Amino acid sequence: MKYVYAFDEGSKEMKDLLGGKGANLAEMTKIGIPVPPGFTITTEVCAQFAADKTYPHGFAEQLGEQIAALEESVGKKFGDDHEPLLVSVRSGAKVSMPGMMDTVLNLGLNDDTVKAIAEKTGNARFAYDCYRRFIQM
Repeated sequence: MKYVYAFDEGSKEMKDLLGGKGANLAEMTKIGIPVPPGFTITTEVCAQFAADKTYPHGFAEQLGEQIAALEESVGKKFGDDHEPLLVSVRSGAKVSMPGMMDTVLNLGLNDDTVKAIAEKTGNARFAYDCYRRFIQM
């Protein structure tokens, strides 16, 4: 069973499986609107975790494959202290519920990667403010 879909693998018809946000990102990708690369974890994973605090068999491998594909497409590596990959994690239900679910920005920042971001941007204040907001969530 498939639990993780790259944006170019989904469609608006998959709203029950991908949630509204995931289905819309897939549809925008499909019709050529510029969308950063990414993927959606299915609602089935969420339902199983909510029910028994476990993940479906095969989910971890699929997630790892999608992260590797994302790293390849953007030329950055998750956890790398020179070219860190930072991602946003957004939850989305079948129907829109603005403000009801948390968004996690800058997942991938840590004591080492924040230094790389500060150096790359030339703006340590920006980098450390992003890190502060990440850890204070």
